[in-house]
Amino acid sequence: MAEFVFKDMVLKAGVADRFEIASRATSREEIGNDVYPPAKRLLFLKGIACAGHRATQITREDAEYYDFLILMDGNNSRNFHRLFGDAFDDKLSLLLSWAGENRSIADPWYSGNFEETWNDVNLGCKALLEKLIPIKQ
Repeated sequence: MAEFVFKDMVLKAGVADRFEIASRATSREEIGNDVYPPAKRLLFLKGIACAGHRATQITREDAEYYDFLILMDGNNSRNFHRLFGDAFDDKLSLLLSWAGENRSIADPWYSGNFEETWNDVNLGCKALLEKLIPIKQ
């Protein structure tokens, strides 16, 4: 969800050409899967496209390539560290830390509350964009 929300935000802000945005799994259980249907439905209702996405696992090359490695929750952090140790800690952050909050994105897999997840993702993505490209309101 965060990948597509952030892509939509940078497009609307007119700065999409300054970003390369991609999401990767830190575990293997969703590899090859499309966006989870309830998340896909919510994105559609919000006017955000996510067609053609298939989950892929993060690689060392990805971690080396990207400037920022933004995680959604503690499970992502544990999985990431199992894969790469602390080699990329200087690039790691939780999405909501950009908004000054020391917590994970609400995980709708467990709660079923996709609207809460939407709110968390929007909060984090807006803060990230404002930190990287100050937008005049």
